[in-house]
Amino acid sequence: MILIGENLNVMVKKIGQAIKEKNPKPIQELAVAEAEAAVDYIDINLGPARKGGEELMEWMVKVVQEVVDVPLYLDTTNVKAIEAGLKVYKKKQGKAVINSIMCRPERMDAQVPLVTKYDAGMVALLWGPEGMPRDAAERGVLAAEILQRAAEAGVAGEDIWVDPIVTPVNVQQNQLLECNQFMSELEMIAEVLAPGCKSTCGLSNVSNGAPDHLRPILNQTYMIMLEKLGMKSCIVDAFDKDLHEIAWGKQPEITALVHQVIDGNDPDMESLSKEARDYVKTAKVLLGHSLYTDSWLEL
Repeated sequence: MILIGENLNVMVKKIGQAIKEKNPKPIQELAVAEAEAAVDYIDINLGPARKGGEELMEWMVKVVQEVVDVPLYLDTTNVKAIEAGLKVYKKKQGKAVINSIMCRPERMDAQVPLVTKYDAGMVALLWGPEGMPRDAAERGVLAAEILQRAAEAGVAGEDIWVDPIVTPVNVQQNQLLECNQFMSELEMIAEVLAPGCKSTCGLSNVSNGAPDHLRPILNQTYMIMLEKLGMKSCIVDAFDKDLHEIAWGKQPEITALVHQVIDGNDPDMESLSKEARDYVKTAKVLLGHSLYTDSWLEL
């Protein structure tokens, strides 16, 4: 699993303050820490960046690339800020990736040409003119539309990362099932329109709103599920060591247990450790076999 560190985010108080003050030290320290945690990409998330976004993104890219060689995701809804970042980006260990391009005509018209102009990658976000797709079928329609648009612009399949949109399990549990269904169909769509394209998601969205102590197991279990369904990368907490261990294949027993649940086989719970039982219970919640509640591990 390819990992993109999510931590360099304007919404993080310390980072937001450093960006406001143009203080590079906290930003560079965090970027170095993410790189040392062995993420494959670092996401620079400036949010809307409406005021001074171009200058901010240019400054951020330069500041981060002074201390790390890890390739970057450029994350803002400000199109001009994206281009400002791409102009100064140096391809040390890989291309920059635009995070993200919505499946809306005005967004595709403005941003897809930037992918080829600056030899970048793109996250194809399946957020359409009517907003969040209702089900797997709508995700498929949106994916076909944006992949077709990218192909017409000459974007290579391997430079595209499709994001099906992961939602919080405690709010939209059924949407996770639709996301799972779409992931099982993405390879077929990609073979026709964008051979070699990959997939990604904001993994931490699945646990957004859950109690802090429960977020890691939700994220870790859902990553295992998504990888089995073909997901190639996730935007994650760079400092979740257990998640990294799973992503790198160092927890095969846990992975096998979650796969067993996905395949419809119930493990013998009495034979499992408390940790293993927790992963099984979490997998069942994420698959919709039981309703989400903050106390699901205690049931």
